[in-house]
Amino acid sequence: MSKADYPYPEDEFDAISPDAPTGVHRAPRSAWSRWWPFVVVLVVVPALAYGAVAYLSRTGDLPVVGGPTQGQDAPAEPDDEMVDEDAGEEDPAVGEGEATPDAEPTTPAAAPVLTTPVAVLNGARVGGLAGRVADELEAAGFTAVTPDNATGTLPAQSVVYMASEDLRPTAELVATTVGVPTVEVNPAQAGSGIKVLLVTDPDA
Repeated sequence: MSKADYPYPEDEFDAISPDAPTGVHRAPRSAWSRWWPFVVVLVVVPALAYGAVAYLSRTGDLPVVGGPTQGQDAPAEPDDEMVDEDAGEEDPAVGEGEATPDAEPTTPAAAPVLTTPVAVLNGARVGGLAGRVADELEAAGFTAVTPDNATGTLPAQSVVYMASEDLRPTAELVATTVGVPTVEVNPAQAGSGIKVLLVTDPDA
């Protein structure tokens, strides 16, 4: 709307003071009003950040870079006493089956020699006793068995004589086969081998 089309008469409010600004007008700004936001950003914000870091450092709430996250516990350090005790214990599986230095090697038992000469003497006055016992020894594997009759003084019980101690495994097998419990070392009676002197029938 132009001033010519204004329908109302002019009054005291329409009078314009020569000192009043005309149109859109702003007062000139000072240099401080232009720079103070930058001063706040450059000075106040770093100061607040430093104060926050210092406070968190004193309270222990400052997060550690690369450390455990919240809710996770740091790995526990191994206990020195537990490490020493474990180091002193030996695994029972280690060395199992190994012979100790003090253990003596076991010597295998000597096997009976079935080719050893064995004489079977009948002193029981039972017909065919020596031959029957000789057959039992041959059936057990002996290969040099001789049956015969006994002469001279007879012992109180049947005996298996052997010429030396090294013939004991063979003499014990003979005694077990014929059923005579007594085994003696007697070179005079046994000669160079083994002698079975029967004064009773072992099967009777």
